[in-house]
Amino acid sequence: MIFSKCLKKSEELGEESDVAVLLRLLAEQSCLIDADQIQPLTGDGSDRRFYRICGDLPCVAVFPSRTHPQAMAEAKSCYTIACHLADLGVPVPKVLGHDRQKRVILFEDVGDVHLHSLTVARQQFSEVQPYYLQAVDGLLKLQVVGVQGFDSRCCWDTPSYNMELMLQRESGYFLQAFCKEYLGKLVDEHGLNNEFVQLARRAARERADFLLHRDFQSRNLMVHEGKVRIIDFQGARLGPLAYDLASLLIDPYASLSCEEQKIVFDYYVEQAARFMPDFDPDRFRQGYIFLALQRNLQILGAFAFLSQQRGKSFFEQYIIPAASSLLSQLQDVTERFPRLTGLVEEICGDLHEAAPYAKVSDSLAD
Repeated sequence: MIFSKCLKKSEELGEESDVAVLLRLLAEQSCLIDADQIQPLTGDGSDRRFYRICGDLPCVAVFPSRTHPQAMAEAKSCYTIACHLADLGVPVPKVLGHDRQKRVILFEDVGDVHLHSLTVARQQFSEVQPYYLQAVDGLLKLQVVGVQGFDSRCCWDTPSYNMELMLQRESGYFLQAFCKEYLGKLVDEHGLNNEFVQLARRAARERADFLLHRDFQSRNLMVHEGKVRIIDFQGARLGPLAYDLASLLIDPYASLSCEEQKIVFDYYVEQAARFMPDFDPDRFRQGYIFLALQRNLQILGAFAFLSQQRGKSFFEQYIIPAASSLLSQLQDVTERFPRLTGLVEEICGDLHEAAPYAKVSDSLAD
């Protein structure tokens, strides 16, 4: 009866195979559920499938993408990295079940509250500051403890963060997806590419034998029962410390002020010095700006691609904050990257000028 009810429910959802897999996987955990206890969830930029399962074994099921050519490899990495991090005490959801053939993972349910939603709703930064400091503690544990015994062969994408990735999928992504395709801008590609190479070379000088999350931002940090939990770590690889901290601080979803960023930055430096006797705060500060620039370029490429090519309009509202953040960071290194600075100044002007018209267009469409 339970099986037939779930299949009927799955037909309504258009996901019969998913529900059948869940039934079998949950049965292996001695958990029988009713169809109404399976609730489809939506992801952000991912096209993986997510379900919340209530009942005796509250959990979230993650299914691989149906369209991504490396979906099964990504899912395998997710499971392997999740088990590795949980074993080392990194604050990630625990794995409660796994289907090796379908690469479906049952994760401990850590709720619906993102650090993002709490940050947006705050009246004062002091309301969320404890969570940001918790996030830093968890990040350092992931970076420094999580790298212990980490086998980069389990990485589905690239084993490490390097110059090739920076040039192709960060600055190159910015140029192609954001400047050309989203904005339709004619740019000095040769001059920009020279600056992008300079930027990548400088960023690549930072020590890169830590564990890198590569998307450590407020929508990948859940606050559950007063504790911050890290999700979406399947893209982890070896890399530098400052990149993930930059991801948290320049996060367009949260739009932390310079003063708020400084509070979290200073706490990170203080705690990193305790974690690592050889940590050099001055070198870290010097290298941070270049990795923050790399991250910001990646953000704009991703938001442009997801909103335009994937039709995920949610991301479009964060393009202006991300562009403004990039321009702000470039002010300290304008002499090193004059073409990029000039381009971003022009883009920010264009975006702010077009914003009122976009709002009118949206209201007419509604």
